[in-house]
Amino acid sequence: MALTKEEILDAISEMSVIEIVDLIEAMEEKFGVSAAAPVAAAAPAVAAGDAGGEAEADDAPVDIHLTEVGDKKVDVIKAVRAITGLGLKDAKALVDEAPSVIKEGVNRAEADEHAKALQDAGATAELK
Repeated sequence: MALTKEEILDAISEMSVIEIVDLIEAMEEKFGVSAAAPVAAAAPAVAAGDAGGEAEADDAPVDIHLTEVGDKKVDVIKAVRAITGLGLKDAKALVDEAPSVIKEGVNRAEADEHAKALQDAGATAELK
């Protein structure tokens, strides 16, 4: 018996964010695809018309790492929630596990904005 799209969507809507991330990773592995591929493929194509290799390096996806939380833990949790879309419990877990990766495969401009938001909240962030 095959599940309908509606049944699948209902099941996903009942999952936590971490369970959904695990599901996406499992789907990527099983089907040999990547959810980030369209973004990564589009960035070099645009950059190719610019200054060549240097522009491509600037548009390369980066990961946002939370290295230190600082004194304003509540503000950092709020910033992590805004960046990731996670719920309070999951965002707090990420902050408690610092140093940790907050978001992966982000374009440089967006990553800079997120790193600034984390720094404004009192945390220390790195882009790798």
